[in-house]
Parts: sequence; C-alpha cells; structure tokens
Amino acid sequence: MVCISEEQNGRTHFNREVKVGNTKNLFATRAGIISVGALIGVLAPLLQKLGNPGNMGICVACFERDITGALGLHRAAVVQYMRPEIIGFVLGSLIAAYIFKEFRPRVGSAPIVRFVLGAFAMIGALVFLGCPWRALLRLAAGDGNAILGLAGLAFGVWIGTLFLKGGYDLGRTAKTYTSVGWLLPLTMLGLLVLMIIFPQVEGEAQSGVLFYSVKGPGSMHAPLTVSLIVGLLIGFLAQRSRFCTMGALRDLILFRQTHLFLGLIAFAVFAFITNLALKQFHPAFTNQPVSHTMHLWNFGGMVVAGLAFALAGGCPGRQLFLAGEGDGDAAVFVFGMIVGAAFSHNFGLASSPEGVGPHGIAAVVIGLLVCLFIGFTMRKKSV
Repeated sequence: MVCISEEQNGRTHFNREVKVGNTKNLFATRAGIISVGALIGVLAPLLQKLGNPGNMGICVACFERDITGALGLHRAAVVQYMRPEIIGFVLGSLIAAYIFKEFRPRVGSAPIVRFVLGAFAMIGALVFLGCPWRALLRLAAGDGNAILGLAGLAFGVWIGTLFLKGGYDLGRTAKTYTSVGWLLPLTMLGLLVLMIIFPQVEGEAQSGVLFYSVKGPGSMHAPLTVSLIVGLLIGFLAQRSRFCTMGALRDLILFRQTHLFLGLIAFAVFAFITNLALKQFHPAFTNQPVSHTMHLWNFGGMVVAGLAFALAGGCPGRQLFLAGEGDGDAAVFVFGMIVGAAFSHNFGLASSPEGVGPHGIAAVVIGLLVCLFIGFTMRKKSV
C-alpha cells in the first residue's frame, strides 16, 4: 500500500504507509515520522551539551561549512572542523538503503543548475547563520531571530511551489551505474579516514592536511565517536522516514498534507523540552550564540535558501540522505553547497554575530535573482 505526493524530478515522497517488498516501512507512517522528528529533537540539544556549538547541536549548512574549512577551501579560522555528523548522515542513509533494497543509483538532468542552487542555498543559509534544522533548534532554545529565518524559509518554499504548479521541472531521473551512487558515500568515508589519520592536536590549527579551529564555533564539538554514531542513526532513520523540512512545507502548501510537517513539529517540541531539561533555553533576540539581529537579512537569507531547496527538491539534510541512497543529483547539490560555503567565507558573504558580511546583502539579492531566473526559465510548456 503506497500513498505518495507528486514531486519534481521524478522522485516520490512517501506520505503515509509504504511497503518495501512484503515489509511495511513503519518509519514512513504518521507515528514513525513523529518518532524520528522527536528523536532528532532530543539528540541535537544533547550534542550541544556534549560540546557542539550553542544552538547548533546539528546544522547541516554550518557543519558542511566547517568541513569546507577543514579541507582548507576557506581560511576562516574559527569555522574549521571535519564534522562527523555529516559523514554519518550519508553513510547511515547508505546502510539503510542497502538493508531495505532501496539503493538506486540514479541521475537526472541540469547538473549545473543543481550545483548553482546548492551554492546559493548555502550562501543564503550562512547569511541567516543556519539551515532549516538549526532555525528550529534556535527557536527551541529561545532565539527570537529564528522566527524571521523560519518565516523567510516558508516564504521561499511558497515561491517555489508557485513554480512547481507552473510546470517547473529539472527532468526525470534515470538509472545509472552503481559507482555513481557510491561516489559521495566514498568521499565521506575518505574524509573520515583523513580525520583518523590526521586527528586534532591540542592547540594546533593544522594537523597534516586538515585544518582545525582552536577558537570559535569550529573548536566546539562533541566527541568524534558520539557525533559519528548520532549521524549514522539519524541518517538511517531519515532515509527510512523521508524526513525533510522543505518537503514538509511544500506538501503542506501544495497538497494540504501534514504527514512530514508532523515530524517538524515533533522535532521542535522535543528540542524545546530537551533544552529546558538541560537548562539551554534562554529566550531573547540579543546575545544568542552564532546569531545576529539584522532581521530583514535573517528573513532574506532564508528566502533564498528556501527557494533554492524547493527548486532542487529537498532541504540540505534530505539531499545528504538522498545522496546516501544513490541519488547523483543530490550529490551535485551537496558539492554545490560546499563550494557555496567556500565563496561565502572567502568573499565576505557569510554573517557573524556582528551582522551580515560586507557583501552578504548583494549576495542575497543576486541569489534571489538567479533562483527566480531558474524558476521562470525551466518550466515545461503545455502542448
């Protein structure tokens, strides 16, 4: 029994019960998606308690930015660390996909478009200072600035749904070589090996080929083993449940379906409860960790990110999980985000607690124009 909503690019979202062979996917039920959201909502604040940055137990955009810095692709010394959570997301999804026979190597069309969307999604997220997951975590910890970010995210996704209703389509996916589906997981495995070969040395900014922050958010992290296990678990469960923040908003707007949205609600509620229990809830707009109060650009940055996510078919977390199950299109988006992170810090686009970077406002405007250009020009015309 399968109940699905339409999704661009030939993919499907499972919205109620899904059977894989003769086995029902319990995580794709309503109770399942709520359970997965609740678990992530508990684990993220716990990672913060164990050492991850404030209000940043898990942030896909920020963590990919830190990985970019660890590889030396940007030289912002305060945000350089090989985040094991991201590696775990991809490998956990890969494991789940193989166990349940859902590893399907596939690619579609317009790879350059997906790459550019990934880059501008990252640029917009770093103007706000967080991905959709971190926006929810910031709100659950009392950061009022997250309200503007979430509003911008929803508005950007809403614009994306208008393009979807107008025929926007990047093309259907097609089966490809198994090696294509393995490339991003192997890349992540290689990054983990590098981290083991060149571990962080106390007080040193570089260990072999990797860079490590000695101060700032990049220097704050939970133990490697704990972070990796949490990443593997979330990657496994998210692949099974199809957990996606952008998909939740898109399905709610387009189809009035609340299935994925219930997972987001559970995520936020349980993160709030966990923060209260851990004494990490501090309601205010000012003096929040890794946050700024330029409200218009908190909103604007996430408008660009939300629109890019909608046009690409998934939030940054979902793109990692899709890549883990063999989706080459999602892998291209991920690499686009990594390059976007390098551009953000090399060219003064990223924000800091002091406010938007010197060229961040221009980047938001350009990003919005580029996404609108893609949306308007890639619509299938009815015959």
